[in-house]
Amino acid sequence: MSLHRLSGSERQKLDPFIIATGDASPRDQRDLMERPFFSLTKSRRITPILYEAGNVRVEVFAVADHGMATIWDADILIWAASQIVEAENLGLRTSRFLRFTPYQLLTAIGRRTGASDYKLLKGALTRLQSTSIRTTIRNDSRWRRHQFSWINEWEELTRQDGCVEGMEFVLPDWFYRGVIDRSLVLSIDPAYFRLKGGIERWLYRVARKHAGRQPGGWLFEIRHLHHKSGSLARVSDFALQVRRIALRQPLPGYRLRIEREGPRELLRILPAPQSPTPVDSAVDPIGRSHAATVGRSNAALSGDRTQKPQLSLWPETAIPALNLESNNKNNFLLGPGTGENSCRGAGFREPGRGFVNPLQETRTELPLVSKDKDGAGNE
Repeated sequence: MSLHRLSGSERQKLDPFIIATGDASPRDQRDLMERPFFSLTKSRRITPILYEAGNVRVEVFAVADHGMATIWDADILIWAASQIVEAENLGLRTSRFLRFTPYQLLTAIGRRTGASDYKLLKGALTRLQSTSIRTTIRNDSRWRRHQFSWINEWEELTRQDGCVEGMEFVLPDWFYRGVIDRSLVLSIDPAYFRLKGGIERWLYRVARKHAGRQPGGWLFEIRHLHHKSGSLARVSDFALQVRRIALRQPLPGYRLRIEREGPRELLRILPAPQSPTPVDSAVDPIGRSHAATVGRSNAALSGDRTQKPQLSLWPETAIPALNLESNNKNNFLLGPGTGENSCRGAGFREPGRGFVNPLQETRTELPLVSKDKDGAGNE
């Protein structure tokens, strides 16, 4: 792998935000929670998403080689938002340029850390980078449309034996600004990562955004939900899947109820009764879809909470070239695990210190919705 920094790289202009342990409560960005920004299927999607409601327009385009970023790939963005908000809460400086170990990211979102999982992580990063988004959300009267990718660029550092020691990526300014604005961020239940289906994952994010903790919940027409989801399924098939989800009641913190009003089929989303136990303790351990349960990291609190100098992954003059490698599997972290990877918890090489392991470093019921409107979920 080339060890020179690409000319024109954004990383030359940004101070890195080093993630020390990845320990942070999960948080999601409001705009991503209700609008169709991601594919909801595990199969490769090339068909673009074209969504319009009022003055809001969202267009998502994929390339044939990699396919569109999926709602499972979006777990990476949730993790990044969580880390940024946690650091901001502590008064620490953050950046769009994140440095971390794959182990930190994977364990934080309840994934395994075998060799196949590291490979799937790289495939997810590639889809996030190759997916293009155009939207009018959060644009003023002069600038009507913003175009970006979920990740501007990313790289990995590997040893000669192939072990991944560190990763870094640059988030787009549109996403970063939507995270540091605290009014645009909501906390989510850690059990979200255990949801297996794309539609149920999307429904949870809609529920958290719109219903929040309102006693009367929120009411949607199924056809309206289908439009908001960007799903390629027929309305009838989408409705069938929603009914099945309502029968299983898998959404943490919410209950779904199918209602009818003449010929119209409706979905009411209601907050579940509050547990006296904090949510992070009430839910089961986070597990991987279609796999055995995986526990959360037992690492100490994030090193971002200290004011000590942060770690340096690589010398400023020795950054590997942009990695555009992609795996042939299409879904992030859905394949079977292959055991614990020997790089687990691998450290970074810091000039003059050899390898440093960051894990050991101190440091009233509402009317029927007919068009999009902001909900009242509280952080």
